[in-house]
Amino acid sequence: MSITLTEDQISQKLHEAIASAASDSDGFLEIDLTEETRLKCAAVLVPLVWHDDEWHMLFTRRTDIVESHKGQVSFPGGACDEGETTPEETALREAEEEIGILPDSVKVLGRLANLVTITYFRVTPVVGVIPWPAVFRVGEHEVARIFTMPVSWLANPANRWQFELQGTGRRRSLIAFHPYDGELLWGATARMTVDFLTVLGL
Repeated sequence: MSITLTEDQISQKLHEAIASAASDSDGFLEIDLTEETRLKCAAVLVPLVWHDDEWHMLFTRRTDIVESHKGQVSFPGGACDEGETTPEETALREAEEEIGILPDSVKVLGRLANLVTITYFRVTPVVGVIPWPAVFRVGEHEVARIFTMPVSWLANPANRWQFELQGTGRRRSLIAFHPYDGELLWGATARMTVDFLTVLGL
């Protein structure tokens, strides 16, 4: 099953999904929030590439020496810097730092709903198309590998599973995909991936 939505169609679906959500919605919560909870600002770039006549999503695998989430599959991204006023600024800066993609070369299509993580970050996923093939300049301290997965493979329910974890008095849902090209996509990045597929109606 090849996914052949145009850039404009993807952008329209993203904007419709955000417009239908409450303006202060945090989307999926991995934690219980209280009034005293102080959330940290973060953003990621959800990169799309057109490859072999279909859409792929681009991921990175973090190194074993990075400060957090060692060895995990992720999107380029991180915490907001002081002075950044939009998630797009943060996501594009982080993508340039981690994989060397220049901000001007990314065609931003829209955003997904925020996700609040167990590490108390409010993460805004920014969806954008990057040129392909691309020349990457890898931030070697943070990124061990760059790779893509076809959207058609990710959209196949047979390639992922979801289960419930019990802890600290509440149940939490965890999503994980079967290994693809030796890489395991799970956790918050898998949740954002499924959010994107849901917005596209896949």
